[in-house]
This record gives sequence, structure tokens and C-alpha cells, in this order.
Amino acid sequence: MKRRTLDLLFSIGGLGLAVLLLVVGIVLTTNANFANTYVHDQLSAQHISFKPADTLTDEEKKSDCLREYAGQRLTTGKQAECYANEFIGLHLKSIGGGKTYADLGEPQAALKQQVTQAEQTKAANLPDLQKQLADVTAQRETVFKGETLRGLLLTSYGFSEFGRKAGQGALAMYLGAALLLLLSLAGLVHAFRTPASETFAAPAKAKERVTT
Repeated sequence: MKRRTLDLLFSIGGLGLAVLLLVVGIVLTTNANFANTYVHDQLSAQHISFKPADTLTDEEKKSDCLREYAGQRLTTGKQAECYANEFIGLHLKSIGGGKTYADLGEPQAALKQQVTQAEQTKAANLPDLQKQLADVTAQRETVFKGETLRGLLLTSYGFSEFGRKAGQGALAMYLGAALLLLLSLAGLVHAFRTPASETFAAPAKAKERVTT
């Protein structure tokens, strides 16, 4: 095979791959922009703000991100992760002894049963049981709301991470496309500088016959 033909084939193939990588990069960039914009718009609509630095409790001050984002509006995935884990998560631990919504279901059901029995027997401790049931029910409802908000914020964070990784992938595609473009152009230049009669990997004697 002629050396010029081989150079042209590799160069054209490289250009094709460069175009393909460029298209993939554009698609990834579009997805990254959509994810970032969507997360920003959805979080901004909630009007959530971090506590100012001077109002943070001693426990909250132990969190680096709560200090970093103090007083800011919550608009990014990283901020959502911080608010969900470091703020909501911290306060959920102080409700119901750190029990989850599911954990509080068992004591709530047990108290309901005790209240029912106390009502039937007109037990003297009925008011106390009713108060305990009301407290556990309030705790469970509060934990449910906190866990739900925390889950939604972490979902936004996860979505933003997909966007971030898509942006990184797009950058890799652009760099790969640029490298292939440069190599392909170098191949084209080499092809047109190579004599049309030169063959690829030809034996030395064959090359001598070609040149004489």
C-alpha cells in the first residue's frame, strides 16, 4: 500500500472520530447544563437559606459546610447535600432519641393499644398515656417531614452530581477531539509531503528499485 494512501486513510478516520467525540461532548454538555439549571431552579423555588454564622449552635459550628454556606441561599447540589446531612440530619437525631420514622412506629402502635385498653378500663393513668401518645405522634410526624425534605434535597444533590460528571465527560470528549484533530491534520500534511510512489513498510530492495 502506498504510504500516502495509508496516511490519508488514518487522517480521514481520525477526523471522523474527532467529529464523533465532538458530538458526544456537545450532548454531555447539554445534559450537564440541563442538570445544573434544573437543580438551581428547583432549589431556588424552595426559598431555603442557611442560618447566619452568628446564629449557629455549637453543634452546627462543628460542620465545615454550615460555616461555609452560612447566610447563603440554597441553590446548588453541594449546598443541598450539606443542608440535608449536616443541618436536617443533625436535628433529626435530637428528635425521638435519634429514632427514624419507621423506628417510632412501634412505640406509637404500642401506646395506641395501651390507650385503648386504658379507655376501656378507665385507668387512672389514661391522661398520661394519651400525652405520651400525642408526643410520640408529633415526633413521628416531625421526623417524617424532616426525612422527606432530606431525601428530596439529597435527590437534588445526586442529580447535580450526574450533571457534574457529564461536564467532566464532555471536557474529556473535547480534549480527545482536539487531539485527534491535530493528529489528523499532521497526517494530512505528512501525506501530501510524501512522494506518491513511496510504499509503506516496503523491503529495502524494493525501495531502491522505486527510487532508481
